[in-house]
Amino acid sequence: MVTKQQLKDLPEDADLRRADSLAREIFSDVANKWALLIIEALGDRTRRFSELRDEVEGVSHKMLTQNLRMLERNGLVDRKVHPTVPPRVEYTLTEAGRALRKTVDGLCDWTHRYLGHIEDARRRFGA
Repeated sequence: MVTKQQLKDLPEDADLRRADSLAREIFSDVANKWALLIIEALGDRTRRFSELRDEVEGVSHKMLTQNLRMLERNGLVDRKVHPTVPPRVEYTLTEAGRALRKTVDGLCDWTHRYLGHIEDARRRFGA
């Protein structure tokens, strides 16, 4: 988060604390489990829809489609349609998507590092 002083130099749409800001909307879009898992699955590769569906276990066709469209709308994923029968569609992270992936990688590392700690806390909470 940025300080109040830093926010003075930013446009109102960059303030995550404001419910009506563009920054909050973007944050809400990308901070969901499917978007994060799709970003991680794409990595540095170009993937077809079916490859992503196989890679992201548990995601439905509908949720994968919605999240890929959202990521494309936010400029995080490029979608390329090849004029074949049937059409071949490929997805790749953009520069902005690759930058976000570094943060997602950090979140994945944190999850792996503290998994045991969280499991212990959940057991204590449920006891």
